[in-house]
Amino acid sequence: MALRFGDNVSTAETDYGTVLLDERAGAYWELNPTATLAVRTLLDGGEESDAAAALVREFDIERAQALRDVETLVRELRTSGLAS
Repeated sequence: MALRFGDNVSTAETDYGTVLLDERAGAYWELNPTATLAVRTLLDGGEESDAAAALVREFDIERAQALRDVETLVRELRTSGLAS
């Protein structure tokens, strides 16, 4: 399922990844480069498996680990209310 940030979330890409601002809570979240690539893939309509494949290509990580990392990231973003 594709990822979508809530209307209350602002994003800014930096040299070190992406910063998310939860405007409701006034809290910042920082995504490292691997999380940024995964999120970008998902926001562009990709599935979790597509995001994992992008991580494997870019960061020389095992596919199973990449998929677990993407699943964890998505779960945390959704649980926190930042994304649906």
